Amino acid sequence: MGFRLPGIRKASFGANQASSKVVDVPKGYLAVYVGEKMKRFVIPISYLNQPSFQDFLNQAEEEFGYEHPMGGLTIPCKEDEFLNVTSHLSDL
Repeated sequence: MGFRLPGIRKASFGANQASSKVVDVPKGYLAVYVGEKMKRFVIPISYLNQPSFQDFLNQAEEEFGYEHPMGGLTIPCKEDEFLNVTSHLSDL
């Protein structure tokens, strides 16, 4: 059973995109890699201005460090924690 969070786009790879590992991110959005499996989400950049998301990023930096080898923002927390924070931002 799935659910959809407005404002968050789950990245999908086409045949050409998967082989080149290049996926377009729409203007005004940011790629975020989350969890142990580095699941890719595309979120509005406006989330970066939200105090709760900034707190979340600060906690992630303190706990996991600041390294982004995937070319996007990397947050190695649990996916459900990320979805919990971003679902509240979608309601704004």
